[in-house]
Amino acid sequence: ALGSILLALPLGQLVTMPISGRLVTKYGSKKILTITAPLYVVALSNLGLATAPWHLAVFLFLFGVIGNMCNIAVNTQGSEAEKLFGRPIMTSFHGAWSIAGFTGALVGLLMVNLHIVPYHHFWIITVLIWLNIFLNYKHLVPGKGAKSERKPKLFTMPEGSLLQLGIIGFCSMATEGAMFDWSGVYFKEIVKAPTSLVILGYASFMIMMATGRFVGDKIIEKLGRKRTIQISGLIISSGMFLSVFLPYIIPATIGFMLVGVGVSSIVPTVYSVAGKNGKVSPGIAIAMVSSVSYLGFLMGPPLIGYISALSSLQYSYAVIGVFGLLVSFIVGKIRAMD
Repeated sequence: ALGSILLALPLGQLVTMPISGRLVTKYGSKKILTITAPLYVVALSNLGLATAPWHLAVFLFLFGVIGNMCNIAVNTQGSEAEKLFGRPIMTSFHGAWSIAGFTGALVGLLMVNLHIVPYHHFWIITVLIWLNIFLNYKHLVPGKGAKSERKPKLFTMPEGSLLQLGIIGFCSMATEGAMFDWSGVYFKEIVKAPTSLVILGYASFMIMMATGRFVGDKIIEKLGRKRTIQISGLIISSGMFLSVFLPYIIPATIGFMLVGVGVSSIVPTVYSVAGKNGKVSPGIAIAMVSSVSYLGFLMGPPLIGYISALSSLQYSYAVIGVFGLLVSFIVGKIRAMD
């Protein structure tokens, strides 16, 4: 029952992906972000009000709806900021997201130890984020509506390079999803790590992903976006195959670290390239690519589960290595990326 309820969150994200890009295109990313960011944290605080399963499902759905609009708007802002600065900065923005994830986990642990109930916890966070928004919204890049663009269709499938970028994002986010959901199980059942070290694989992956995002922009400046993604795909494959064929604590940990480095720059770079395409507006392009990419995050963990049921978790993780090779292959087919 809980699994079905939790599906409300990704469902809310998926149903708004087509309209999110359209809204950002029509009203500009700054306006949409200024509206949705405060609502996003209100939606978070409402989760603490759930007293029945259907309450939680509704609140999770709304959280997904508003969160996706905020996500498309903020990534469009990142793309527009890159144009303003004239150099790669998108991966650093995603690095800030990774640090926020670590911070949120630590704050949650603190709240539990202080015996603060979730409702009060969420509202404390809401007030702090509102303050942050109030102090910083004026620094957002002015969003521009696409007045000259033809009326965008509500549901538009990405084509050409946007579809290729979406597939690259799909492979990367499928890898992230599999690492989030299965890394602990892998270290417990395959690596046979002691209980105190089961978290090692996940932690090493997350730390290296965050670190990679903060150095990714410098690497892109030196190598270019296309070559960076090609190398990233090969790093994912190398790390995953190392963990599969040498399932012991040290090589598996090194392998998971490599996977973290590999995925760190792919999705931010894909969004950056999508936002610079000359065919459709940045908001719609990022929404298209994000829609395909996010399917990978949803489908990656179940895929690993199904394959492990047919063979073993060890060999199902080899699929992630194949995803990395696919990333390197597809990006080689895209002509203009830098």
